[in-house]
Amino acid sequence: MHGKLRNIVATLAGTLLLMSLFLQGCSTPQVTKSADLLFKEGEEYFRNGKYEDAIAQWKKVKETYQSQELSTKAELGIADAYFLNKDYIEAAVGYEDFRKLHPKHLQADYALYRQGLSSFNQIHSIDTDQTPVTNSLTAFESYLVLYPAGAHRAEVLEKRRECRDKQLQYELYVGRFYYRTDAYKAAISRLEQSLKMFSDAAGRDEVLYYLGKAYLDDGQKEKGRAMFEQLVHDFPASTFIVDADKFLKSSTKGQ
Repeated sequence: MHGKLRNIVATLAGTLLLMSLFLQGCSTPQVTKSADLLFKEGEEYFRNGKYEDAIAQWKKVKETYQSQELSTKAELGIADAYFLNKDYIEAAVGYEDFRKLHPKHLQADYALYRQGLSSFNQIHSIDTDQTPVTNSLTAFESYLVLYPAGAHRAEVLEKRRECRDKQLQYELYVGRFYYRTDAYKAAISRLEQSLKMFSDAAGRDEVLYYLGKAYLDDGQKEKGRAMFEQLVHDFPASTFIVDADKFLKSSTKGQ
């Protein structure tokens, strides 16, 4: 009996000792890396193209709350890493957040430029959602207003022109659809509006061509002829002139 009791006591004592050692281990404070070291590790990952690892390290920099300067650099670095990793939705959000938090920062113009590019890189075919076109154009136009002498002005002007060309192509896409389904008045309305909105965009010769056809098929002969005359005058080298002349002759035959 006494032997069993001694065994039980020994077992309990051993259990208590193990629990004590475990609790001591848990209470030992973990060694954390400094914000500076975390940031440098993120830079190394970034240089080596390991963008997801760079993002993870730079997020830790922000979580340390040790350095506002490093946190700011980490925010922009995270957006850049998303961009280079082709995660353009996350990149656009990152650049926008950076600008909201640091509107007077020396790289706020760069962030706005990259925000526009992030949306621009989401543009796909003409028959898909055109929101990225609108978002990128908004960012580029804001850049030109906020930073008229900005370092990225030339690139922004070129991308804005491409966005406007894409917008006109979409309007033309819709106008052609209306025309081909014999909805001539809807086609006329859409194409007329396009000429007013995008007077400097490429592809206006095709707009004039389809607008002239829509007028003629809708019975508005004079307006149709006027569109074809404008096509010849404004775009003498257009490939649509020959077809416009043929269509005009066939539509007025027998008058």
